[in-house]
Amino acid sequence: MRKTVVVIGVMVSAMLLACMAVVLTAAPGASKTQTVTLVGAGDIAGCDFKADRKTARLLGKIPGTVFTLGDNVYPDGTREQFRDCYDPTWGKYKKRTMPTAGDQDYITSGAKPYFDYFGWRAGKPSRGYYSYDRGAWHIVALNSNCKEVDGCDWRSAQGRWLSRDLDRHRGRCTLAYFQHPLYASGSGYDSPKVKPFWHILYNHHADVILNGHAHRYERFARITPSGERSSARGIRQFIVGTGGAPGGTQHGPDEPRVQAKKVDAPGVLKLHLGSGFYHWKFVPVAGRNYTDSGKARCH
Repeated sequence: MRKTVVVIGVMVSAMLLACMAVVLTAAPGASKTQTVTLVGAGDIAGCDFKADRKTARLLGKIPGTVFTLGDNVYPDGTREQFRDCYDPTWGKYKKRTMPTAGDQDYITSGAKPYFDYFGWRAGKPSRGYYSYDRGAWHIVALNSNCKEVDGCDWRSAQGRWLSRDLDRHRGRCTLAYFQHPLYASGSGYDSPKVKPFWHILYNHHADVILNGHAHRYERFARITPSGERSSARGIRQFIVGTGGAPGGTQHGPDEPRVQAKKVDAPGVLKLHLGSGFYHWKFVPVAGRNYTDSGKARCH
């Protein structure tokens, strides 16, 4: 009788542990039907900047995952600059930040201070790209500093990884972010080197791409990798280089596919991601009134 009781006790304990494991595994990922929030920008912090402190205050008012779109700290991405300039501002929210690296971060060899600062959140130091899930969405953070990771084309390690990653997540709404935009108004900010990313994402029915690099806000119509409008399969690109770095001027004509644009507009982009849809809103810092908002369904 005692043996039977012991066996039953062991079985019950094992069942309880299994249930606990399921709960602990499921908790961080959120329900696939739950609406989740992403918020962030690129081109962020500098010890002589003022707007980075103001955009950081916005993060304190908006819950959810924080993304960065490169150029996290100026001018050189050094350990001291991360400690003294980024950490007192956006660094307050590091525990919920999923970053990407920019060319300013790579001015210091290998972007080592960037990877040391963010740790596992930035991906492996030799790669700087990774993916994760939030609600019904699959999120991909890429590294558009192509020379630093042996290329961004189809045959590169990153290109092959991206194709495999998206193959494993077919049927989900998909958002990708990285520093350099494929298209941008004016001249000097468009980056043809990232077109392979676009082709891979487009072929896997991705919905949204977020970029920084240009110190302004731009929202594009849904477009194909070749720049043609396509409401059925096109990807909507946002440029959100508004995290705090000054500037935001434009040299050259407007991009014809841009549907909303504002230079000199410090602020963050807030995204609500739901099951089959997304809402966006550009949130300006205190004292500014420009905003842009809308909603759409994913593919």
